[in-house]
Amino acid sequence: MSFFVAIDFETANHEPDSACAVGVAVARAGGIEHVESFLIRPPSERFVFTDVHGLRWEDVSGAPTFGEVWPTLRNRIDGAEFIATHNAPFDRRVLQACCDRYGFQVPDTPFTCTVQLARSHWGIYPTRLPDVCRRLGIPLLHHAAASDAEACARIVLAARRDGWPQA
Repeated sequence: MSFFVAIDFETANHEPDSACAVGVAVARAGGIEHVESFLIRPPSERFVFTDVHGLRWEDVSGAPTFGEVWPTLRNRIDGAEFIATHNAPFDRRVLQACCDRYGFQVPDTPFTCTVQLARSHWGIYPTRLPDVCRRLGIPLLHHAAASDAEACARIVLAARRDGWPQA
């Protein structure tokens, strides 16, 4: 049965391999099947985005590295029709950088950007995740990785109910 995965990375700093959290939502048969998140110990103790997501080095210093989280994350992605993210270039870059750092092959699963989907399908502007969620009535605890991933999945599900993708 076809399914897709929505992911959301939070990063500690401007380095793309500084993932400090990842949220994953698996959607199948028109609904959310599973949502989870993982704290990740980035390669550096330098945190500059604490004011965005609330995470500090002290919160993740005992967490697994991306290399330790990857087998579970990869297991969620394997076989997915696509990976949905809000601002796909950012999350694709983080995934690529983290995989490169730990010597993993990035899956060839295509990405679907919910920013572009919201713009093209509904004409929603601005397209920050809270704006799209507000317009679609999707609950969100912004910058909590699991909530952001689940919101992305719900955006795709809403678009599918609304006729996306058009042939």
